[in-house]
Amino acid sequence: MTTPPTQVSLKRAIGPKLLILFIVGDILGTGVYALTGSVAGRIGGALWIPFLVGFVIAALTAMSYVELVTKYPRAAGAALYTQLAFRKPFLTFMVAFAVMCSGLTSASAAARAIGGRYLQEFVTIPTVVVGIIFIVAVAALNYRGVSESVKTNIVFTLIELTGLLVIILIGVYAVATGAGEPSRLLEIRADESGGLLLALLGSTALAFFAFVGFEDSVNMAEETKDPSRNFPRAIFMGVAITSTVYILVALTSSLLVDYRVLQDSDGPLLEVVKAGGLAFPPQLFAAIAMFAVANSALINMMMASRLVYGLANERVVPKALGMVDPRRRTPVVGILFTTALAIGLISSTEIAGLGETTAFLLLCVFAVVNIAVLVLRREEVDHAHYRAPTALPAIGAVMALVLASPLTGRPGNVYVIAGVLLGIGVLLWLVNWAFTRRQRHEEETV
Repeated sequence: MTTPPTQVSLKRAIGPKLLILFIVGDILGTGVYALTGSVAGRIGGALWIPFLVGFVIAALTAMSYVELVTKYPRAAGAALYTQLAFRKPFLTFMVAFAVMCSGLTSASAAARAIGGRYLQEFVTIPTVVVGIIFIVAVAALNYRGVSESVKTNIVFTLIELTGLLVIILIGVYAVATGAGEPSRLLEIRADESGGLLLALLGSTALAFFAFVGFEDSVNMAEETKDPSRNFPRAIFMGVAITSTVYILVALTSSLLVDYRVLQDSDGPLLEVVKAGGLAFPPQLFAAIAMFAVANSALINMMMASRLVYGLANERVVPKALGMVDPRRRTPVVGILFTTALAIGLISSTEIAGLGETTAFLLLCVFAVVNIAVLVLRREEVDHAHYRAPTALPAIGAVMALVLASPLTGRPGNVYVIAGVLLGIGVLLWLVNWAFTRRQRHEEETV
């Protein structure tokens, strides 16, 4: 009798310290380094307000994610929670596809940012060419293994934190020497249709892109040691650390640089360095910024491939997409699939549209996850887990829906990009449904 082959499982290689650094590195990056200027263009000098509101929304949703990942410590994240709560396969698939697409749009935004203002301090190369070469290199590192990818993330995280600490140090120096314009910190740009409300909602919706990333970590549940114990502290510390850094960076940026200058630059923090009064080499900061942006792409691509793996294990997508390389123990087919989609996005969409699309998709997903927490309260598990205060998921769901709505005044092309991506998801669902139905019919007729 032939012994059936044993399924290759993922390696549990991530401890508590690695997990915290992983989350910090995932949240930090493209949003603050590349899109701070766009946020300033929406709100004006009071740049810190959108980041503060974004922190509140991120913290509310983080509590929901912590409850769910400690209750159900498996890969697939929001898709798994949606399926457990609503038992609607189509809804589960669409949530999963939206999460995957948000990771891809975020990584693609980072890949395009690599070839922007920061790289131009050294050399000028077409943005698309740089982005594609970079995303292929990320795929190669992703394939080598989760330990290698996470350890690379540690190095990149320390580098990008150094860059942001430089900005904060410049702000401290400015305050100590009386430089800058403190009056700008309360200046809100409300001269467009919609006034103050539109300025606040629009800038917060865009700034929220800087906070995405903590939700990716739950897809590493099967590669984390003791996830029920390690996830709560890691996610809460990660969100708190990054939010504090963001608000201080926003204060420094507005203090030293007029929002119109920030708005016109795709390397806004480089403008802060040049205006700061400290002799910090702009090219060195540009190099740090590129490491930061690269880190965002690495982590998002790693998460997207793990999500595909988790969905395949849940039979939401074809099982072949969950194939693990027996030697490297990494989801090789998921890596190839997500890399191909990212190359398409890099080739066709600008960085601002990719960033806004990422935030929109995740805000929709966060609303579903916050509702799923409340629905799943009726189900008990046989181990201890974190439990969020009941009112907070409800508040988180409402705030996410408001920021995902047209009330924010986001550009219409964001909805077009999201619609095309989700339309691809619908097509894949129909193809998978037809294949599964045909396979079942053939089995019944044998």
